[in-house]
Amino acid sequence: MEFNYSRQNLSRKERRLERAFEIVPGALSWLILLSMITLSVSYPLVAAVLIIAFEIYWILRLVYMTIFLWLSFFRLSLDEDTDWLKWIGEIDRLKHKTPQIPSGGESWSFKQRIADYIHRKQIHALKTSNQEIPGSENIYHLVIIPVAKEAYGIIKPSIDGILRGSYPAQRIVVCIAIEEWADERVKKGVIRIQDEFRETFMDLHVIVHPSGLAGEARVKGANTTHAARTAAHYFRGMGIPHENIIVSCFDADTVPGSDYFTCLTYYFLVTPCRHQASFQPIPVYNNNIWEASSFARVLDIGSSFVQMIEATDPEKQITFSSHSMSFKTLIELGYWSRDIISDDSSIYWKAFLHFDGHYEVVPMYVTLSMDVTQADSVMKTFVNVYKQKRRWAWGVENFPIVMRGFLLARNISLKKKIKHGFKLLERHINWATWPFLLSIVSWLPALFGDREFFSTTVYYSAPQVRSVIFQLASVSLISCILTSLLLLPKKKVKHHTLRKIKHAFEWLLVPVVSVVLGAIPALDAQTRLMFGRYMDFWVTDKFRKM
Repeated sequence: MEFNYSRQNLSRKERRLERAFEIVPGALSWLILLSMITLSVSYPLVAAVLIIAFEIYWILRLVYMTIFLWLSFFRLSLDEDTDWLKWIGEIDRLKHKTPQIPSGGESWSFKQRIADYIHRKQIHALKTSNQEIPGSENIYHLVIIPVAKEAYGIIKPSIDGILRGSYPAQRIVVCIAIEEWADERVKKGVIRIQDEFRETFMDLHVIVHPSGLAGEARVKGANTTHAARTAAHYFRGMGIPHENIIVSCFDADTVPGSDYFTCLTYYFLVTPCRHQASFQPIPVYNNNIWEASSFARVLDIGSSFVQMIEATDPEKQITFSSHSMSFKTLIELGYWSRDIISDDSSIYWKAFLHFDGHYEVVPMYVTLSMDVTQADSVMKTFVNVYKQKRRWAWGVENFPIVMRGFLLARNISLKKKIKHGFKLLERHINWATWPFLLSIVSWLPALFGDREFFSTTVYYSAPQVRSVIFQLASVSLISCILTSLLLLPKKKVKHHTLRKIKHAFEWLLVPVVSVVLGAIPALDAQTRLMFGRYMDFWVTDKFRKM
């Protein structure tokens, strides 16, 4: 029996079980914070020792993350100049058992040699897997773009980006999935795009998602599922097997790079278990980066860094924002959940449970450009950013569903259940507590300490420990600044150098931003889930200065 990845149609026992798990993340986050505050007031010495231990652990994690951030950036630079069509051709020769063309890399640079080594290793794994390899000429792409409030000016750059790519547009089908309740201005913009671009793709469909369908909440997954079902009928009519289709779900502001679909095709072909994998690019928020407010810019670049770091360890990575997967697999899973807000991460967990834990995320070292959250005033921007981060943090809704699934899953090992369950819980607990502990709670023992505390070794050694931690943190901060500057769009803008200098100093906002627009929205989401106050899907307003 297929697991019901939903909060609807549960038995009383399942509902009670899931409700118990809904309380866990928020309860743990509040317990950690309130316990440390209480200890700081009542037992400052104990609190100081725990905080120093935590800060040492945090700095070790920070150094680890900085190293892997640079490794990820290096890998990103490796793939930047890759001839994906050439590598796809090698996979086709492997399929048809024709001789491989020698690499001829005698004159290659160091980076080219490493890239070729990684490619050869992947080809060898594919060859020894004995899995069937589809020919690249048979691969088609389905791109679903959900639209609710996004105007013509937001969607068009995404369509232009797909067209600029090296992959043939005549093997790409674009589905613009628009909500029935969208206003007339949005609907007219979508029809205008269909009129302008339909002939340039294999097809471009505008699919209206009716409001109020049974079993659906007002979430993006319901819209994209309706579009995907319509597309499935279209491909059947065309006689194209679903296993030869790669589906990408893009936010309306997503602008793919010129090699995105060629790169995606390569990763799909070279992955032996391609129908048990999602393909995750690295999102960068470059579309309107120079127009955005400082706090929003730093926060979203930080989100890109998290994705880059997780790309170095696929076992920790789950799907986020715009991503791709086998259309055959999506249909087999029953599409995206129609009552879950965090559809991008829930599809990973849904697949993980469906395939008894044998599902992976394949990191793609290629970027997708998206919008930094922005509005027509600083205050509105602040509110929009807060709501967006709270919606992202609402991904914690997956935890109780996944835990219910783990208790029912007999073919997933206990070790794997504990590992992935802890990973999912830890991610959200850290999100809600770490900024508070580092920026606020860590100062409380000294504030509430008595004479006895001030005479302890801990009190006198704490400044030296914090000095070392500060120095290491400064090195990490400088690394983040340099990486963020390297990820900025190459396009020149007015006062480009001055803007870069300003952007570097914006990173000093991290301690405040991480609390106000990081930990508080996460704690807000967890508290709502703890008390059963379920959120509605909030569509981020897209705003660009024209």
